[in-house]
Amino acid sequence: MSVSDETAVSEGIILSDAAASKVKSLLEQEGRDDLALRVAVQPGGCSGLRYQLFFDERSLDGDVVKDFEGVKVVTDRMSAPYLGGASIDFVDTIEKQGFTIDNPNATGSCACGDSFN
Repeated sequence: MSVSDETAVSEGIILSDAAASKVKSLLEQEGRDDLALRVAVQPGGCSGLRYQLFFDERSLDGDVVKDFEGVKVVTDRMSAPYLGGASIDFVDTIEKQGFTIDNPNATGSCACGDSFN
């Protein structure tokens, strides 16, 4: 994480270089440059709240939008307080592949890591 990333922690979501690269790759595979990565928090899971990451072309009233080297990350106004300072990374190892979220606002999570409170 660079110094500019450290400053942005209090301003919203942080997208690592690896995650930004993977999102760009996925968008290129889709052949779409009009989509943003939407990160949301929804009720559910065994701990109470569940993360959702998906591509979205919509723009909702109150959306918080950040740009990471050409990758737009969008958070709705209800999810933003739960995600301030959260960092999203992409892991590709023999044990695990996928996006991970490190959220300083989460006080607890379930064993599978899919939900938090």
